[in-house]
Amino acid sequence: MTSKLSCYHCNEPVPAGIHLHTCINDIEQPMCCPGCQAVSQAIVDAGLNNYYKYRTEPGSKQNALVPEELSSFSAYDLPEVQQDFVHKYGSLDETSLSIDGITCAACSWLIEHKIGQIPGVHSINVNSTTQRAFIQWSSEAVPLSQILNQISQIGYQAAPYQVDEQEIQSKKSSRVFLLRLGLAGFATMQVMMFALALYAGYFTDLELQYRDYFRWVSMMFAAPVVLYSAVPFYFSAIRALLSGRLNMDVSVSIAIIAAFSASCMATINGNGEVYFESVSMFTFFLLLGRYFEQNAKQKASVSSSNLHKLIPLTAHLVTKDVTEEIPAKKLKLDDVVIVKPGEVVPADGLIIEGKSSFNESMLTGEQMPVIKTVQATVYAGTINVEQPIRVRVSALGKDQLVSEIIRLQELAANTKPKISLIADRLARYFTGTILTIAALTYSFWLWKSADDAFWITLSVLVATCPCALALATPTAVTCATAIFTKIGVITRKAGVFEKLPMINHVVFDKTGTLTQGELKIRQVDSMANLSQNELLTLCAALERESQHPIAQVFKQYDESTLKVTNSNHVVGRGIEANINSKVYRIGNAQFCHYDNEPTQQQCIYLAESCDAQQSVDIKSSKAFKVIGRVIFEDAIRLDAKQTVSSLHKSGFKVSIASGDAQQAVKQIANSVGIKNVYAELTPAGKLKLINRLQKSGDQVVMFGDGINDAPVLAGADLSVAMGSGTAIAKNSADLILLGDHLLRFNHAVAVAKKTTQIIKQNLVWALGYNLFILPLAVSGYVVPYIAAIGMSASSLIVVSNSLRILRIRV
Repeated sequence: MTSKLSCYHCNEPVPAGIHLHTCINDIEQPMCCPGCQAVSQAIVDAGLNNYYKYRTEPGSKQNALVPEELSSFSAYDLPEVQQDFVHKYGSLDETSLSIDGITCAACSWLIEHKIGQIPGVHSINVNSTTQRAFIQWSSEAVPLSQILNQISQIGYQAAPYQVDEQEIQSKKSSRVFLLRLGLAGFATMQVMMFALALYAGYFTDLELQYRDYFRWVSMMFAAPVVLYSAVPFYFSAIRALLSGRLNMDVSVSIAIIAAFSASCMATINGNGEVYFESVSMFTFFLLLGRYFEQNAKQKASVSSSNLHKLIPLTAHLVTKDVTEEIPAKKLKLDDVVIVKPGEVVPADGLIIEGKSSFNESMLTGEQMPVIKTVQATVYAGTINVEQPIRVRVSALGKDQLVSEIIRLQELAANTKPKISLIADRLARYFTGTILTIAALTYSFWLWKSADDAFWITLSVLVATCPCALALATPTAVTCATAIFTKIGVITRKAGVFEKLPMINHVVFDKTGTLTQGELKIRQVDSMANLSQNELLTLCAALERESQHPIAQVFKQYDESTLKVTNSNHVVGRGIEANINSKVYRIGNAQFCHYDNEPTQQQCIYLAESCDAQQSVDIKSSKAFKVIGRVIFEDAIRLDAKQTVSSLHKSGFKVSIASGDAQQAVKQIANSVGIKNVYAELTPAGKLKLINRLQKSGDQVVMFGDGINDAPVLAGADLSVAMGSGTAIAKNSADLILLGDHLLRFNHAVAVAKKTTQIIKQNLVWALGYNLFILPLAVSGYVVPYIAAIGMSASSLIVVSNSLRILRIRV
């Protein structure tokens, strides 16, 4: 008898007599075999119940038992679980991890150092500001579970970054942190009241029993601060010491524990000085500084975290002319959905019916709707403004544009600029130096004035804690990345914030950069006994395999009846191929041997070989005769002229480098105000031009389409690509401009200059404060609680200064 039950994990029938279940979301679900039960239980135990909630296909059948020692991390190795957060990059896997317990840049270094030594891990970049890590590894060499276990062994808890889970965890951590801060604040107020009485005793006669009473009560109030509120500093210090490194929390922990221990001994013995008020106040102000730092993190990273939320939960699926509402997670490739006016597109796809305009501000930052019609691509999260349309789904999950943008944001946020690495290294050396100075200070004052030695050494440790130094760069870079996202600029590589302010020469490609890249046929001239339709059909056949923007214009004229053989693409010139035993060429005038006066319009020529048996030498002047010409028009981007004018006013040199004909390039250059024109260049020629400009002392940024211009983009000091949807994942540029607005590059330069300025201000302030306070503390002119206030104020100034970047208006 066949069972009517289906396995909840793999959807296979449950054999008769099998009574296996797994409790998923508080419901007992049937399983077909011990293997599926073990795997489902591993997923549940790992807290990954959302896999079953959002999965689009059943899991694979598990024929073997999972070993009992399978840890909770092992669930992350399952393909059905990884599909939501692991991205393939060539032979490597990459993902973003959320890591709990990171308190400073040294923690980031510790994780990078530990995980980077694992065979199979290609790279790992940890951002201490967002508490996330971006990791690339070979799954064949090392499973993800082993990486997570290694992170756990050094005192941190890591899990793949998932927006909803991250927010829940962040709120939970914030509540615990506020409890620690509130307790420290309350205890500090109480201890300060008794401290005032003790200080008053120096000027009046305070009876011994009252003095001891005030000390014991102060110790009782200070104990929760030291034993609970300050615990994160201890754990951070222990992890650093176990790794053989120093971080800022080492000196903080030594100061807190030493001061509290000495005060307790003085209270118990009834002699000596107590520092309960200094310990409590120091901990409170340090926690207050960390609290403002956390707020800075949340403000800076909120934009990228919210992108996934813009994708709707449901979609209107069309099946046999019947529409049903289903969860958007259950959509499959090639499904057809209806998107009504005012609704959000549920998945990337192609319009197959209808015409409407779309608000793509969530991707590009541009509020003006974009009109799209049949065969145009629409993206998940964008809003249909006017008319109902039908869309065929072309991408889902991590393959959607919004997921790619989030992945690039994570990559940019976790890639540390050089100045950040210098600051991290400087903070580590600074901590070691301060501990050495503190030891020497204690030795000196122990010899000169033993009663003052301890509190002076305590002041040195507290006042010079390098918190502000470690915060100087990451907070500023995180805020700048958030602004870039807001204006529709994505950074892909390290060094962008350092390079942008140094650029002095901007070189534009023409097609797809200064122009919109959407060529249209303006005129067709037949120079032989061919109709316009026949000429366009030949052109379409020759351009069939090309990805050049010109080739896309001919797609609608392509007829599969024309067989193309021996196709040869000559880079920067054109294409030569055989059609029906004849050799044809399509390309520029030189390639097709057109000697007449060149037109000022952008055009290509179609030529037929005089020798129908074989291809001939390109340089032969009598080999081909031109049989047709197609003239195109490509509209200039609306803000191209304004962008060039703004660059000139800012002191930039501006040039245009294109593979198109001289006259066509000059026409565009004159229209936008560019005087330096380089035309008819191959990709190699563009690269030579860039190298020549660099040798003359220029710092060059190159604009291109990100695919055809890969060599020259790689050769420039900085490269910028126009982010036309699917091209984002393929280009090799340092910066990507989403949408069609060149002026965003000018805005990015302004943000980068401001960011660099603020980072320098932060470093100068952090170093200047420490150099100023150190001699005062060593000399005994700074009491511990004043040192605590000064140290926390220094950190708050750095964080507040970085937050000014978020107020930049562009």
